[in-house]
Amino acid sequence: MNFILKTGASKKAIHIIEKKLFKKSRHKGFNAHKYNGVLNLNIDPLEIQKSLRDEWERHSS
Repeated sequence: MNFILKTGASKKAIHIIEKKLFKKSRHKGFNAHKYNGVLNLNIDPLEIQKSLRDEWERHSS
């Protein structure tokens, strides 16, 4: 999206353009809270992590 700010623009026009610019760039990022509690695990997450690490060491030897 392009915004044109001409020489001698009023403060009101500048303020309107600033609002539009910051409104567009505000919604960036990742909302991790959206996925809280989504996975139902039957195994403790630490046990999963340990098994993955052990698997890595077994394959590299």
